[in-house]
Amino acid sequence: AVAVACSRSAAPTSPAVPTASNTPAADGSTLKVSAPAPASPINKQQVSADNPTLTATAPADGGTTPLQYRFQLFNEAGTKVEESGLMATPSYTVTSTLDFARTYTWRVRAEYLLHTGPWSAAAAFVSPEGAYIRTGEVRDVLSNGKTVGERFGSTTFVAGKGIRIDNSQSYVRYTIPGTVLAGEFSMEVEGLQANGPGDKVKVFSMSSDGPDFITDDYRVDIQYRGTAGFPPNAITFRCLYGSATDLTKRYEPDTATRLNSVFNLSAGTTYYWKFSWGSEVRVIVKAGGINGTTIYNVGVPTHNGAYDPEPWYAYLGAPSGRSGAESASVAGAIYRNVWISSRARPQ
Repeated sequence: AVAVACSRSAAPTSPAVPTASNTPAADGSTLKVSAPAPASPINKQQVSADNPTLTATAPADGGTTPLQYRFQLFNEAGTKVEESGLMATPSYTVTSTLDFARTYTWRVRAEYLLHTGPWSAAAAFVSPEGAYIRTGEVRDVLSNGKTVGERFGSTTFVAGKGIRIDNSQSYVRYTIPGTVLAGEFSMEVEGLQANGPGDKVKVFSMSSDGPDFITDDYRVDIQYRGTAGFPPNAITFRCLYGSATDLTKRYEPDTATRLNSVFNLSAGTTYYWKFSWGSEVRVIVKAGGINGTTIYNVGVPTHNGAYDPEPWYAYLGAPSGRSGAESASVAGAIYRNVWISSRARPQ
């Protein structure tokens, strides 16, 4: 079916279909077509996507044949990580979970019916960094047993899950260069449960370098209130845009909204928390992780001031200030997949 038929007419300069042979060539191929040329990523380029897309240039001698393409991906030890099915175009998005900051190689070949062309030369790329602090941006996976943040008090890595804040006086701090006037601070959290101890207990927070967290001019605290809170088990937040005393720069839900924001969270459920700031401040909470069901979505417009602390600190939990239990962390909370940036969270 793929052979060029004999004809008394002059042979075309470019075949309509590549020829095939039942006798494999030295490289094992049976389809007489050149190998695709890897285009991206190549030359040990470090990719930013957790699941990069591999692309190649189709063979120039493929003619009008509807070629298909097969990709293979290998780790540093030369072990095959995955193999694609047949793709209609020379492009394939990796589906495996890659190790961070490792070199991977890949190759691709053309196929038609039951015949295969030669493999391309191997191309190499470096997988994304698992965690970093850059100007205006933080990424911290945490489920790999490492953090780019500073650990204060008692914290423990839970295998495959993230970092646990062991008591109310402990937290993780990120010192972030630069300022982001509009951005997000988001993460996944386990270990939150109803009727916990404390008052205005903090799930996560931000501040500048004020002497006390509670009176810091750029305090942000995202709360899941304890049994001493009003009301207990309420999700709420407060954000200060440059002043701890000017009420026109203080943004938080009103009392009625807070009273209607009581949730009996479960320690065994993963919750996705996202705080965003800019022309408004907003907190979104989803049960079941990043793609879960939204249970809380409250925003407040910001009419005065700007969020531009210097220096800029972000916390898992919160540092203990003069208010003691009011500024305590949630004991037992487990955090992973932290993202702070003006950019949208990467897939």
